[in-house]
Amino acid sequence: MTNGMNEQSETPETRCGVIAVVGRPNVGKSTLMNAMIGEHLSITSAKPQTTRHRVLGVMTETLKETPVQFIFVDTPGFQTKHSSALNKTMNKAVLTALGDVNVILWVIEQGKYSPADQKVLELCPVGVPVIAVVNKLDMLKDKGEVLPFLQKISEIREFAAIVPISAENRKNLDSLKSAISELLPVQEFYYEEDMLTDRPEKFLAAERIREKLFRLVGDELPYTCTVVIDQYKIEEGRRHIYASILVDRDAHKAMIIGKGGEKLKRIASEARQDMERLFDGSVYLETFVKVRSGWADNAGILQSLGYD
Repeated sequence: MTNGMNEQSETPETRCGVIAVVGRPNVGKSTLMNAMIGEHLSITSAKPQTTRHRVLGVMTETLKETPVQFIFVDTPGFQTKHSSALNKTMNKAVLTALGDVNVILWVIEQGKYSPADQKVLELCPVGVPVIAVVNKLDMLKDKGEVLPFLQKISEIREFAAIVPISAENRKNLDSLKSAISELLPVQEFYYEEDMLTDRPEKFLAAERIREKLFRLVGDELPYTCTVVIDQYKIEEGRRHIYASILVDRDAHKAMIIGKGGEKLKRIASEARQDMERLFDGSVYLETFVKVRSGWADNAGILQSLGYD
């Protein structure tokens, strides 16, 4: 019996739990999750509504001799101004993500606290610890503004912790990891230690194309387009991907294709390069642009396109 007890004491306890990353649009939720797991998993851009789906990212590492598995759930920015079927679907994804988590990261932007931020905070279930993550410290010109703003946030409600960070520059992320790990339950890991996400490669491929649309095409276009993978196969170690970009209008189709097809070529080329880095292998990619009017406001079409 003594030997058994010694063996048990020598085995480090493991912590594991689900962490929802929530906030209003464009506060840096996806950038934060990517920085935490060390991989460009969730797509990012400077435009709101970039994240449309729940994206799970897994990170397993040892902190202070304790093995910890962080299961981050990146969510769309909660929409308060628009009521299209797409926005309602994204809001549903946020509420679903909050349904069964161990910790919530409420992400806000340094120096900015709006009714939209408060609305997201009010969605957080009672009894689940919330960490206020004050992001974008790198954008501040006057560092003296940090402490007064943190004091203001501390007066809103009782938080498990308030952690100022820069997700873009990966500043103070170790402090955030420590704060999260202390709140996670002692239990076995849910996933293998080398697992990155529960999303299939087809989903990740479509997201890479959509990210390039957000970054390379005009401001009004991304909100009326989506990407569907028509065919995905692996032959002799090479991925062959055929994808359709769905838009709402003929004018938007022309914008994506560009003069002489140059815009579409660039979108496809940059997306393919990102896929090859993510999948660690060769990718053949063909993209097509199709008009499918009203898709963003049709619940049936959204479901057929894989929106939860």
